[in-house]
Amino acid sequence: MFKKWTLYSWIIAFCLLAVSPIQAQKLVPAPPELAAKAWILIDAQTGHVLVESNADVQLPPASLAKMMTTYIVSNEIEAERLEETSKVLISDNAWERGGAKTDGSTMFLSPRTEVSVLDLMHGVIIQSGNDAAIALAEHISGSEMAFSDTMNRQAQLLGMTNTVYMNATGLPAEGMVSTARDLSIIAQSIIRDHPKYYSIYAKKYFKHNNINQPNRNRLLWRDTSVDGLKTGHTNAAGYCLVASAKRSGMRLISVVLGTNDDASRARESQKLLSYGFRHFDTKTIYSAGDLIKSNTKVWYGTEEFLNLAIADDVTLTFPRGSQKNLAANILVDEQIEAPVYTGQELGRLQVTLEGKMLVDLPLVAQSDIAEAGFMSRFVDWIVLFFTKIIS
Repeated sequence: MFKKWTLYSWIIAFCLLAVSPIQAQKLVPAPPELAAKAWILIDAQTGHVLVESNADVQLPPASLAKMMTTYIVSNEIEAERLEETSKVLISDNAWERGGAKTDGSTMFLSPRTEVSVLDLMHGVIIQSGNDAAIALAEHISGSEMAFSDTMNRQAQLLGMTNTVYMNATGLPAEGMVSTARDLSIIAQSIIRDHPKYYSIYAKKYFKHNNINQPNRNRLLWRDTSVDGLKTGHTNAAGYCLVASAKRSGMRLISVVLGTNDDASRARESQKLLSYGFRHFDTKTIYSAGDLIKSNTKVWYGTEEFLNLAIADDVTLTFPRGSQKNLAANILVDEQIEAPVYTGQELGRLQVTLEGKMLVDLPLVAQSDIAEAGFMSRFVDWIVLFFTKIIS
């Protein structure tokens, strides 16, 4: 813990005080109103929420639950507990509950056949196959019920605190709920943690058993910047869509829950994405290793001063045109004593916009400084002693 801080305050490119509250409010027009039960729009890189409504209201997730199913399958492949080419036996249960004879979305798997993990992943993502989701769940955990336990544990690890999974498909089940915010978290995790398998979400068609089915995400045909993610529909959930798009290096994720029809979920999602890209920017304002504070005093060391740098990239999402109003505060331990080690945290960098904290990150030493000899340390002690008396 820092005993006492020295504060350095400065403005990135412009003085915040020069902007009146009225000017600040004009930076971002009012967000669109959607014909949906709940929605959220976030930046995929920073997680910053651009707009939300009822984002923590628990609702049935429908087939959006399959995003967690594919995320866990991707985890298993990455951990080398599963291979893309591994053959999965399609059980009678998977066929009966999710196959061709049901009214739900299906991959049209044949019972007691074997299908590769990668093909089943395509079937879940593109065709929204309930049979494929059940088959993968049974293959990984032995039963769909056991797999749902894994889904819930993974949800907790990701911070999806308002989600409960009861199955791998999203088929109606009492007690199975999620929220717009939680669904944005699993979407962000898929994109961040498994980019190879995220690419499947952009595919428009997948053919199995000579049946070529289209991806139900209409935005893949309407907007070339859209490359995922997943649709969902049940009577209780309404029509839902989690979508992601990337333009000029900025990626957004929208979640729209509970619209009235297929066309509405696409249209309302497009409204959110268009609003975000038009009115917000995401930029890296510092890179890892950038010098933030030079010539910081060190006591009792072989060197008298050291430099402090930022340990990680600082990437922020903010209203377009407001970068000049970002304010940065540097907090440094008032008395830094040797020995000091490279990477040691010795301060904080705080960046705010109009008084709202955007980021609070550590400042670290750029080099080692060893403890000086006895006489040098004694001199520093004398200087510090009289400095404190005077102050």
